[in-house]
Amino acid sequence: MNLTITVDDEVLRRARIRALSQGTSVNAVLREFLESYAGSEVEAAARTRLAKLARGSTASSGPGGRTWTREDLQSGQDFEGVVVENPFER
Repeated sequence: MNLTITVDDEVLRRARIRALSQGTSVNAVLREFLESYAGSEVEAAARTRLAKLARGSTASSGPGGRTWTREDLQSGQDFEGVVVENPFER
């Protein structure tokens, strides 16, 4: 698909110089930007899969919600048989 845009002559001149110094073209730079801006099909598919997994997840912090504090986690106390280790104390 073709796209026509209006750009200031000086801006386009500087963009061409920069693109040339990077071994590419303004067209390629704009195409890459638009692909990134719009999101690639792979990224879109990954977001869709992640959203589907999240919707189907049964993970929760339980009916009472979170009952531990940051200090509890850092202390390494036992949470229902699970020992929490501080990864910075190795």
